[in-house]
Amino acid sequence: MQAVSWIKKLPYLIVLIWIVMAVSGSFVGVSAIEVQLDKLLQPGDLSNWLGYDQLGRPVWDRLLMGAQTSFLVAVSVVVFSALIGTTIGVYSAYVGGWVDKVIIKIIDVFLAFPGLLLAIALAAVLGPGIENVVFALVTVGWVGYARLARAQTLSLRQREHIQAARAMALPTHLILFRHLIPLILAPLGVEATFGIAGAVISEAGLSFLGLGVQAPDASWGNMIREGTRYLLVAPHLVWAPGVLLMLVVLGVNLLGDQWRDRLDVRARPRHV
Repeated sequence: MQAVSWIKKLPYLIVLIWIVMAVSGSFVGVSAIEVQLDKLLQPGDLSNWLGYDQLGRPVWDRLLMGAQTSFLVAVSVVVFSALIGTTIGVYSAYVGGWVDKVIIKIIDVFLAFPGLLLAIALAAVLGPGIENVVFALVTVGWVGYARLARAQTLSLRQREHIQAARAMALPTHLILFRHLIPLILAPLGVEATFGIAGAVISEAGLSFLGLGVQAPDASWGNMIREGTRYLLVAPHLVWAPGVLLMLVVLGVNLLGDQWRDRLDVRARPRHV
């Protein structure tokens, strides 16, 4: 039982470590971008246990900056995508009619393109940079929240309290934000956890392709890209950010799975 309990707590621990690393990245200073020619590819020491990269920069400090980059991008993408997608999906299902049909067609158009490929195309057109990465990922990320919010709203808009609010001639925005949206926050929260994992992977992929964060700023994606040139002499330049990337995505996905199982009423034991 104790082993099962630790397994359930592991995702929370991984996410907490990720947040601590992201906050610590704000206090790294110029040491993470300072070139030290006398420390090129040197092994770790007491001050920097992961050693130095091809420009003499401490790898641990770069990992902290990469954690901050991935966290800021993931949170920004999920927040804006959820706000835009939820608003569009709820309004579409609640109003219905031709508005709903038009929005469905727009969603179908976005779903016709692979999300990551569309983000790569947008990032290539807009140019590299963290702001453009966020914009590109939000452009393709709002669709999932819109579909989920629309489906949930369709199942809730005929509830008695919604009909009563309509009968009392309450304004539409009050009905949506006070009586309807609070009921769909739980499934949207689960969707947001998977959105965070997807945003972390997408940001790393765009940075690996040179379309994301640019030097001297650090991202786990561009750290992996730069480290591949020195894979035989300094493999830690690749596996260190790679392992962190894998653990963060795994932890967030496991966290989402736990929340989904907890919110699933069908999985709860029935008390007679």
